[in-house]
Amino acid sequence: MIKKTTLAAIAALLAGTALPNIANATVTVLGWPGGSEEAALRAATEVYNQTAADDDKVELIFFSRDGFYDKLQADLAAGSDAFDINLIATYSIGRYAPYMEPIDLGSAAESVFGKAVLETMQYEGKQYGVPTDLSLHFMYYRTDLMDELLGDDDAKAEYSKIAEEYLGKAMEPKPADEWTWDDWAATALYFTKSVNSESPVRYGTVLQMKNLLFNMMVFQSLPRSYGADWRDAEGNVTIDSEGYRKGLELYKTLYDAGATPKDSLSYEYAETNAAFASGQVATALQWNAAAAELTDPEKTPAVADVTGVVAPPAGPKGRADHIHGLGLGLNKNAANKEGALKFLQWLATEDAALLYAENGGSPALMPDVVAKIAEERPDLVDLGNFASQYGYVMDGGTSANALSIYEVQAREFTGYWSGQQSLDEALANTKAEMEKLLNQ
Repeated sequence: MIKKTTLAAIAALLAGTALPNIANATVTVLGWPGGSEEAALRAATEVYNQTAADDDKVELIFFSRDGFYDKLQADLAAGSDAFDINLIATYSIGRYAPYMEPIDLGSAAESVFGKAVLETMQYEGKQYGVPTDLSLHFMYYRTDLMDELLGDDDAKAEYSKIAEEYLGKAMEPKPADEWTWDDWAATALYFTKSVNSESPVRYGTVLQMKNLLFNMMVFQSLPRSYGADWRDAEGNVTIDSEGYRKGLELYKTLYDAGATPKDSLSYEYAETNAAFASGQVATALQWNAAAAELTDPEKTPAVADVTGVVAPPAGPKGRADHIHGLGLGLNKNAANKEGALKFLQWLATEDAALLYAENGGSPALMPDVVAKIAEERPDLVDLGNFASQYGYVMDGGTSANALSIYEVQAREFTGYWSGQQSLDEALANTKAEMEKLLNQ
């Protein structure tokens, strides 16, 4: 059901007379099928069409998710005008940019989404879409376990001993929102049964280590907080860096110590949720989408009431949180570019973004904007705050071969974590492949 809170404001922004249907739609939008993204887009479009002029009416079409991106590229490359607006994603913009037109979302867009979020829809300095749904990562942790640790002097002493043994330095436990990556690692080790027999849970964390490109997005905020990037200002690939070495070694330290389940080499999103929900895991770096499940007492009764959320830990360069988004952009061969641009610019307004969020979408909004729906969508408060403060896109992260780069990293890094190759070999192989992919 469409929320009505912003309808009056939206009506004031649009001209024309409402019509009962959109049979004569002249702006066609190809959206992402299924889930909250489709529901939110349908709701927003219905409101838009209630007050839009006849020649600005919007009609939605959806492909199957299977092979979606390949079919989209084929249609765009063939010069199709079957849709005026099409879905884009941060990590695939480079594939589609040659067949799309940059757009101007208007001066108010940055005050709605923030600079970092708008950059998820940019390629080579140009804006190719309006960001509709954002994904990033939360550090989930057990508040009850941390409260007990911070209030027990004997436990603190054991924590310090474990940190010195595994990380080479004596450390004191800190509240989760003050963690560096070493603090998180020490905490994970302390809450690992095979390391600390007194631990109330079996594992200190659960790592997503499967040979899967999306797991690299979860991992890379660690090296990024040490200043790591894919390439420098001159275009040189910089994957063999202090940051990546630190991150890769820290993951392996935790894996080898048993701080994460031994079958973590086959883990991704679903397995991480299941492990944390079992009540036997103290922390988990996981996608923001998991909050709806892990903090819901009906869905996750064992831990929902004691699950806290903070941003990923800090490195020497501060906190960093990988962000990517789904958005909508303009087909170069659109039959109605003028009407399409009107709709895209409307989607970038505050009222439209709030309407989209109220109907299940996940836009990352600036703090003063998201505050207006904080009670209804508390998860979006953290999403917007973390995105605006810590969000980043790697240099090359929107290139035509971005997904292939993540696939290379997944293969090589999993090979290192599993003991099939050395760290030097993993980084050398990754660098060689990235140089090929980024120079194509």
